[in-house]
Amino acid sequence: MSLATLPVAPPAAEAAALQARQSGSSFYTAMRLMPKAERAAMFAVYAFCRQVDDIADDAARPRPERAAALDAWRADLAALYAGHPADRPFGRAAFLAEAVHRFGLRLADFLAVIDGMAMDVAADIRAPDRATLDLYCDRVASAVGRLSTRIFGMDPAPGEELAHELGRALQLTNILRDLDEDAAIGRLYLPREPLLETGIATTEPQAVIADPRVDLACRPLAAQARAHFAAAERLLRARPRGRLLAPRLMAAVYQALLRDMEAQGWAPPRQRVRLTKRRLLWIVAQRGVLG
Repeated sequence: MSLATLPVAPPAAEAAALQARQSGSSFYTAMRLMPKAERAAMFAVYAFCRQVDDIADDAARPRPERAAALDAWRADLAALYAGHPADRPFGRAAFLAEAVHRFGLRLADFLAVIDGMAMDVAADIRAPDRATLDLYCDRVASAVGRLSTRIFGMDPAPGEELAHELGRALQLTNILRDLDEDAAIGRLYLPREPLLETGIATTEPQAVIADPRVDLACRPLAAQARAHFAAAERLLRARPRGRLLAPRLMAAVYQALLRDMEAQGWAPPRQRVRLTKRRLLWIVAQRGVLG
């Protein structure tokens, strides 16, 4: 059965499936700390992100078919915002309806996420220039942040700023953490400029990650992530309006991951950095009590 004909899971089933998939992750821990309505909306947004991401990553399907599946999502979202069902019963976007209505989520932000996935579908991203990488980060991460900050109840200006800074910080950290996993599917998100500066001319993912000089190419990206984290932390310390425990927790967890990666380095052979459950709980306790 193709994704285009999958039945729509009701919100409760969608949330249960996500909870089973993400149990023990920093995302799930952060969501558990949110009030019920906000938590349900965040799980709905995350379900949308997972579904379009799965389309982009499904290498078994031809690129035109994946592009068509993303276009079908665009059509379903347009139908949802127009107030009528799509050609499939209620459309696959139906589970987003309550969150969209309750929190005023914007169509443009959902479409931006799809546009980011379309970048992966059009061709495997390999050593993009910095501007292209920043556009990608805005679409696949900061756009999700813009949806999230509305759910958190933030005012527009600080919400947009937090989405920009924290979204990029999280995405750059993920890129640095997932070098080997991305290379295994033919992708390389490290920007071209630091690779060339360290003498790495190739953009072939496996060759790049096998080169000891890749550590030098990763360091500027880590510094950029730290700068975005610092900007996000300054904003959070100003205590803008909203329920901000979840973004505080995500920032703390990912900063810990980034620090561990910087200490370990990115020269091969690498080990994927992980936080133990005890350490994760300690971060939750610190952020929950100290803010």
